[in-house]
Formats: sequence, structure tokens, C-alpha cells
Amino acid sequence: MIKNDLFLRALNNEIVDRPPVWMMRQAGRYLPEFIALRDKYDFFTRCQTPELAAEITVQPIRRIAPDAAILFSDILVVPQAMGIEVLMKENIGPFLPNPIRTTQDVERVIVPNVHETLGYVFDAIKLTKQMLNDEVPLIGFAGSPWTIFCYAVEGKGSKSFDTAKGFCFSNPIAAHSLLQKITDTTILYLKEKVKAGCNAIQIFDSWGGMLSPVDYQEFSWNYINQIVEALAEDTKVIVFGKGCWFALGEMSKSKASALGVDWTCSPRNARYLSGGKITLQGNFDPSRLLSPIPTIKKMVHEMINEFGKDSYIVNLGHGILPNIPVDHAKAFIDAVKEYNS
Repeated sequence: MIKNDLFLRALNNEIVDRPPVWMMRQAGRYLPEFIALRDKYDFFTRCQTPELAAEITVQPIRRIAPDAAILFSDILVVPQAMGIEVLMKENIGPFLPNPIRTTQDVERVIVPNVHETLGYVFDAIKLTKQMLNDEVPLIGFAGSPWTIFCYAVEGKGSKSFDTAKGFCFSNPIAAHSLLQKITDTTILYLKEKVKAGCNAIQIFDSWGGMLSPVDYQEFSWNYINQIVEALAEDTKVIVFGKGCWFALGEMSKSKASALGVDWTCSPRNARYLSGGKITLQGNFDPSRLLSPIPTIKKMVHEMINEFGKDSYIVNLGHGILPNIPVDHAKAFIDAVKEYNS
């Protein structure tokens, strides 16, 4: 049994003394011990070497002690496994030299044997579980099919993903075919993650907010919900859509156990839009961790009061920034642990 199961209890809607807390990208660039490994090994080497991925996953557990660990990996290991070349360029981010632009390109994309192509992730999970020694739960994750599609078609990051959206609207049959292939691969991948030892799964829809509410239903939520339906019997699923406050009502009717909220939606609105029953996760502005420590602690307590301590997981509204001082990150975690309702 997991010694600190607060995170899992919140996903079960149980009454708790305080909400659990973790941070998106907590295994990452703000930690000096992470930077030491980053300077030694390139990005995908860190993802593909189970010993490195496991070590990076547990670094924040040792340093700032959140209530859950999230596996160090990347959403773009999925398109890599599907035969789409993905590079990580310094100071640029993801770069796909051969983006998907035609029906023929889509036809060449495969739904892989995930054991052959992503076995290193499952090995990393098993190793991480040993290192965690049941202290806290382990979260596995994947990008939403739409978010993966955005990178696959655009070929790189973008402020608007016009090329990806244009492909959906000008060639919807091919777009839906690619989205379905990504969905099928993601379901196979996440089911194996759960078998390997993950205690919960988060789906990151980083670029869902680029779509109108109507297009979101067709090109994003439709596919996320297939994943939720496929996984709901096996594990707890959190759906985080950045900029997707307009979909909270629809999401709350699904089998998801929790919904992530970014900092542009107030706790009150998030509760209202999601119907007031489902567990919510979020939504501290990551930049706010640059505030003085007393301000961080005060704001965290106010945020918990606004969401309510039950059916709530404290988190940031997006990933932690690389320039956040470690003691500020720790103050965020400690503020939750010090919370008294």
C-alpha cells in the first residue's frame, strides 16, 4: 500500500484534512540536480534511459516532497513510436523535420507495437516504483491526440498552430484518420503504463485552447474521451486542457476522475462550469512562484479556500518555469501542507 495516498483519495472524492499537492514539470529545469544531468545527456537519451528517467522522477520527491511523483518522459515519444521523426533542438524545442501534410503522409503513419517501441518507458516506470518504495503514487501521462497532431502537422511549436488547424478544415478525412491513429496508440501505451505500475494517468491537452468550442468537440474532446473510456476501468484519469474552460461542463460528464484548470479560470467559475462535483486540479499561475515566499503562502491558502479543500488537488495552472528558485517551489508545497481549514 502507498504510504501517502492523499492524491489518490482526492481522486476518489474522499474527505481529506488538506488537499494533496504536486506540480506539473516538477521533475525538471528548476532543480540544480536535473540541470547537472541535462548538461551531461541529451533530451531523448534522458527519456530513453530508464535509470536516468527514474532518477529525474524522484529528484523532486527528495527535494520538495510533493504528494505524488510524475514520470519523467515527454508527450512526443508517442509520435516517435509511430514512425514520425522528432528532434529536440536547443532553445527551440520540438522539431519534426518531415511534418504530416498530405493524405499519403497520414497513410504512412503506423500504430506500433508499444512493447517494441516504448518498452523503455515501462522499464522506467518499474524502476521508479522501486525507488519510490511506495512513499507516494506515480502519475503517468500522455499528450492529447490533438496536441500530438499539432506538432506532427505543424512540425514545431507555434503560437496559433494555423497549419495544423488548416489541415483539419481542408482535409478532415485525413485529419481524423491521423487523430484516430494517435488515439489508438495512446490507449495501448497508457494501458501498459498502468500495468507497469502507474497509479493514475494525466492527459495533457496543451493546445486544445487553440480551437473554437465547436471544433474542440470534433477534433480534440472526441478523441480524449475515447482514451478516458478505455482507461477508466483500469485507473484514475485526469484531463488537463490548457485554455479549455469552455469544455469543463462536457468533460465533467465523462469518466475522468479529475479535471485540470489553468490560471485564467477562477476557482469559482471552474466549480460552476464543471457542475461542482468532480475533483479539480490547479491552478496557481507558474509565474507567481517568483513572488516573495510569504505572498506565495498567502495566495496558496486563498486558492485552497476558493476551491475548497475536498475534491481538489493543488497544482500550478501549467508547468513550473525554469527560473523558479527551489525554495519558492518548496514554499508552494509547504504552504499546502501547512493548510488548516
